[in-house]
Amino acid sequence: MNPSFPAVEARKEKQSLEFGDPLRVKMSDDETEFPDSTDSSGSTDELIEKLEDELDDDGADNSSSDEEAESQDSRIKRLKSDSTSETKASTSAGTAEQKLVSSVNVDGCMHPGSFGGICIHCGQKVDGESGVSFGYIHKGLKLDDKEISRVRSRDVKNLLNRRKLCLVLDLDHTLLNTTSLHRLSPEEMHLKTHTDSLEDISKGSLFMLEHVQVMTKLRPFVRTFLKEASEMFEMYIYTMGDRQYSLEMARLLDPQGEYFKDKVISRDDGTQKNVKDLDLVLGTENSIVILDDKEEVWPKYRDNLILMERYHFFNSSCQDFGLQCKSLAALNIDENEIDGALAKILEVLRQINYKFFDELQGDLVDRDVRQVLSSFRGEVLRGCVIVFSLNFHGDLRILRRIAERLGATCLKKLDPTVTHVIGTDFVTKESRWAVQEKKFLVSRRWLEAANFFLQKQPEENFLVKIH
Repeated sequence: MNPSFPAVEARKEKQSLEFGDPLRVKMSDDETEFPDSTDSSGSTDELIEKLEDELDDDGADNSSSDEEAESQDSRIKRLKSDSTSETKASTSAGTAEQKLVSSVNVDGCMHPGSFGGICIHCGQKVDGESGVSFGYIHKGLKLDDKEISRVRSRDVKNLLNRRKLCLVLDLDHTLLNTTSLHRLSPEEMHLKTHTDSLEDISKGSLFMLEHVQVMTKLRPFVRTFLKEASEMFEMYIYTMGDRQYSLEMARLLDPQGEYFKDKVISRDDGTQKNVKDLDLVLGTENSIVILDDKEEVWPKYRDNLILMERYHFFNSSCQDFGLQCKSLAALNIDENEIDGALAKILEVLRQINYKFFDELQGDLVDRDVRQVLSSFRGEVLRGCVIVFSLNFHGDLRILRRIAERLGATCLKKLDPTVTHVIGTDFVTKESRWAVQEKKFLVSRRWLEAANFFLQKQPEENFLVKIH
């Protein structure tokens, strides 16, 4: 919807958006507040609901010529009056930080943000170029850095009180796989007659969206994953797809709007080209976990990232990544619900949540989920001593880095302490030694699977046989 913010401001009496005291929400009775918190706040959902309620009401009243004729001066006077009464009411209970902006009059307003070119506190017109755009929350919404920091702090305090962290989820190859209809292979054409109804999305997993000419397959276990993850995390979608596509996929994943609501960030919202950034996520870096199949798009946040094994349901997906294999659809198979990628990662997320809240020491706001992830990774291959066959060439450096990050010791020369040789079916002196000395000779997939699932994998599933 396209907001007419001045008209909205004119109608608000003590129900303003209050970005001087931003994103205020009332926590439910069973939520525990931080001891030093004097007002309960922190949910971006409340902002979204307020914006939509106000704008919907405004749309219904647009026919009123009296309201349309209200001058900017009278609107500002009313906002001044509201701001003054709000400030007086909060004097005894609010902290100095909470009262900082709400106590500023119109003439001295620091313009913490804008909505449709109007300051969200004082109602004055502001420079349209200032502030970071949060258009994914509501079109035309911008906040300055100080306000973003304050909102993040409040959001995170609220989440931590409820034993929740933030989870940022990629779409493609992580939660689902999408292909253009014209890229379906001959072996996949039969899928057109086996898609699920868009009338009851929650019961389906394969959808054809003819209006955008794509077919989407949801990853097995994704609905259970989202339901259970939502009890431990506030979840965002962050995709390199465009806005229209991201909203279509969010509707398939969350038809009732239970998990994401308006927390869907697309490439159209991003602050940097071809990379993803946490600038737009209203959570602090020390409380955010990321699930994505591409490490390179998160250059500044690799310590927050859990790398996902890619979901290749369609042939076009295999081609895009240079895989010389048939797609799951062509083979008429799919990932296992019980022990597939999402089921395994859900268990990892449970452990991360537990370790953060029950094992780390200190105040909740000072704890760091990156410390949990680093420690968790470092235990996966602890005790393993690895030598790589020399035929990996350019990949050797990457593989060594993965192994060491998972806690393994990597040697360049063979010795009796070696437990694993990672090689190929091409015979090398390292692989021949592993067979002679009865050491594990495994493929690189053993290491990659451990990295994806953050769990040591059974060697017998990845053995290399040489002749």
